[in-house]
Amino acid sequence: MIRDLTEGKVAKQLIVFATPYMLSNLLQTFYNLVDMAVIGRFVSNVALSAVSVGGDLMHLFTFICIGLTAVGQVLAAQHVGKKDTGALNTVIGTYASFVLFISILFTVTGVIFGNTFLDWMNVPPESRVQAQQYTFICFLGLIPVYGYNVASSVLRGMGDSKTPFMFVIIATVINLVLDVVFVAFLKMDVIGAALATIIGQIVCFVWAVIYLYRRKEAFGFDFKPKSFIPEKETLKQVIKLGIPMVLQSCAINISGIVVNAFVNAYGVAAAAVTGVGNKLCTIANVVTTGMNTAGAAMIGQNYAAGKLKRVSQIMWVILYVSLIFVVILSVLMLMYPEEIFSIFNDDPEILALSHKFKIIAVVTFISCAARAPFIALFNGQGFASLCFVTSMLDAIFLRIGLALLLGNVLGMGIMGFWLSSAIASYSYMLVGSVYYGTGLWKKRKLVIRSGA
Repeated sequence: MIRDLTEGKVAKQLIVFATPYMLSNLLQTFYNLVDMAVIGRFVSNVALSAVSVGGDLMHLFTFICIGLTAVGQVLAAQHVGKKDTGALNTVIGTYASFVLFISILFTVTGVIFGNTFLDWMNVPPESRVQAQQYTFICFLGLIPVYGYNVASSVLRGMGDSKTPFMFVIIATVINLVLDVVFVAFLKMDVIGAALATIIGQIVCFVWAVIYLYRRKEAFGFDFKPKSFIPEKETLKQVIKLGIPMVLQSCAINISGIVVNAFVNAYGVAAAAVTGVGNKLCTIANVVTTGMNTAGAAMIGQNYAAGKLKRVSQIMWVILYVSLIFVVILSVLMLMYPEEIFSIFNDDPEILALSHKFKIIAVVTFISCAARAPFIALFNGQGFASLCFVTSMLDAIFLRIGLALLLGNVLGMGIMGFWLSSAIASYSYMLVGSVYYGTGLWKKRKLVIRSGA
């Protein structure tokens, strides 16, 4: 399962390596869109609002998981780049135990304080009960979500993007089938949508464990109980990288929830448009996140191997491919906003708001491409502290600060709140341009210990 990403043509290698991850994103995005469409079409716009708001809360905990997966990926990638694969058993065991502890902690927190979180989010009264049902069930599925993401992140760092794609196929197909059965046919409403999600995640996690156990020699982890006991120095590495990345994810997503809470105060239609709009913006991430995640693994290996020229080449390829995709997406959004939003709900108020949101969507699409190469560089090098500083700029000064300025002080209302989030997403491009342009990235030390 280990693949050397330090040799060969950069563009071809990156695109081939990124394709399974982009397909994974496509499947997950397709499922999320179908989920919203099924709720909006077969239940009501009130239910759509509930899933939108509940989804915002679950995204916070999911993105924390994504922040943690960057830890496993960079550690695995740099060990492979340094030809030190013998340390993988210790790294994987320590990392898996740490993430398991975090997932249990968040599950308990979510179940106990879920209602409090919803209070903070200004959930429309009509959607409150359904949002509560949706989030409670989804919190019960956090442990398997974190579990299969641990395996996927390590595999990508080792140069294997195909096996994580297989895991996503399993979860997505199960989610999609059960979503239609539970919601459209059994009329289980948002409870059915939530159950479909966690059942798919549980099956995926169990399958991943069985699959990797049967191939433990190729995976580089023996699955012995003693191997799950955290090794002190490796745990320090994981925590040193993990805490800033978790705080980074928390800051950006909490600030997004705060801004969306301002929007939710405008009623069900505004909350529904925001939820659908955010899902549409994830389409841009099908390619851009695929490219920057695959690029981070390649950068991790190449930087550890001292191949700085290839690192720069990887970043430029990420930018070019991402820009081509988001430009096409932007044209479609500008030309057909009502047609796109009507897939989810044909309420006249929602369709009217779609014309306002289309500009926000385009600004956000472009930001996805602009930040992709820099996220790949930060994560590939394991520069967690810079990620944290950038997230603070995004969350506090731009997202929330601009929301208060544009939405409240300048009286732009919903447009001001939406625009603040779109502008804030350029923070990685701003910080990354300085970091890369000054050449400071070339002096960054590896996060792994030599011979660890």
